Amino acid sequence: MSYEPPTPPSELPTDLVNTLNGHSPDQLQHVARYAEELAEHKAREARLEEQSEDDEIDEGPDDLPDDVPSKATITIKEINDNRYYYWQWREGDKVTSKYKGPVNPDE
Repeated sequence: MSYEPPTPPSELPTDLVNTLNGHSPDQLQHVARYAEELAEHKAREARLEEQSEDDEIDEGPDDLPDDVPSKATITIKEINDNRYYYWQWREGDKVTSKYKGPVNPDE
């Protein structure tokens, strides 16, 4: 291991590098673990958001069941290598789903 401090990546803002340089080795280990977990979380959220956008299907509200609001959209979920349609809508902070039926592979 070199006795010289590491060179920070050019992508990091200078103020972040300066802040990190002022912390102890223990704090930096905590920051490293947190940064890795945060990066994984954000990547997972981006994948889920992308998947959610890809799964949405425009469907007219004419086939809505009585207990599904008109703002609901249809998503496709894959479970055990099988694909199913679900109605989904938001109620405040909660996303509600209701089973619609299997995806017809002939479509």
